[in-house]
Parts: sequence; structure tokens; C-alpha cells
Amino acid sequence: MSSTVKIMLAAAALAGLGACGNGGADEGGASPLGVLAQTATQVAAARRAEAAPAPAGGPRDAVAEALRVNPGPLIQAGFENLGRTQIMAMTGQNGAMRTYMTPAEEALILRNGLLVGTRGLGHDLSVAEAGTEAAIRAGASGQGSRTMRYFAGDGLERPLQFACSVGPGPSAGVVVESCEGHGITFQNNYMVQGGQIPVSRQWIGPGLGYVTVQTLRP
Repeated sequence: MSSTVKIMLAAAALAGLGACGNGGADEGGASPLGVLAQTATQVAAARRAEAAPAPAGGPRDAVAEALRVNPGPLIQAGFENLGRTQIMAMTGQNGAMRTYMTPAEEALILRNGLLVGTRGLGHDLSVAEAGTEAAIRAGASGQGSRTMRYFAGDGLERPLQFACSVGPGPSAGVVVESCEGHGITFQNNYMVQGGQIPVSRQWIGPGLGYVTVQTLRP
């Protein structure tokens, strides 16, 4: 079995863990969460309309073609609320920080696999500051705060802070980060290998929900 197929199977296993830990609050109104989620439905509908149809050969053929034509680092990102999966190529790097982008200039920013921000998706995550990062990479238990800063419709950042705990998941090599705050609970799942995170399911925010990230080529 190829390493790419193994990674895809691992991502499917992580996605299966997503049934627990999803929560929500402040669906509307003038609260920070209401401001952030205000146009989530419109964003999802617009992005679905723009999404290119999958190649006739299916996802594996799409991955194989992407690996063939692009020699650089690649990831596959499955956006659950948007209902689509896309292959993204690295377009920039600053130390451990990498920006992966689609041809439509939608981007994920990752630090060794940990989600740091998004661009071009609507009500983007400006930056995530995870006080739990050391525990996640070590596969250790611990607690810490997580601050998620979002771009709102007025162009200003809206920070949301969550209390999080980290511990081993139900499968070997999987680390679970459970967070709560502002009436929301969410759970991030990471497959950690030598401090790197090649496969994960991470919460972007109240509007965009979860993204499953698989490293196709490091």
C-alpha cells in the first residue's frame, strides 16, 4: 500500500471521529459569534457553485495527477461545511510556516501541520494562537488556552478565546484537543509523527466548521 493511500485512509479514520465534539451557540444576533457566522450560508453556497467538478477517474486519480504535474509540497483539504475537497499547492514558506493555495486563491496557512490561518474562504481565520501546541506535538496530556482571531465583515479582527485540554485519542498516534468557550465546543484530531502532523481534522471557525488536512507530498 502506497504512503499516499495510507495517509488518505488515516484521514478517513480521523474524519470518523468528528461525530463527537461539535457544538454551537450564538447563531445570530450581535455577539462575536453571530458576526462571524452571519454570511456562512452565502459563503458556502458561493464556493460550492465555484467548485470545479471532480475528474471522471475519481479522487485517487486527481491526487495522482496533482502529484505528477506539481513537484512541490501538496496537501488535500476537505472542507466539511463547504461540501468539497481540494488539492492545494505550497505557494510560500516562512520558516515552519507554509501557505497552501488553490488556483482560486483560497489558502490554508499551516505550521508543521497545525492550522494557523485561512484566506479567501470568507470570514477567514486571521490567526490561531494555540497554547496547547507543545502538548499536541509531544503527544502528551495537558491544558492551555487557544485564541482564534477572525476577520469580520467590517474588516476588524474578532478574537475568541477557548479553554482546551489535550490527550491521547482512541487510536495509537492520534492526539485529541478538546476546546470550549462562548457556548461552543469543538474537537481537533491530529495524527502526530515525530512532532509533525501529516493528517488532521481541525476546526476553522463557527462559519467554516472543520477541515481535514492530508499531506500528499511533504
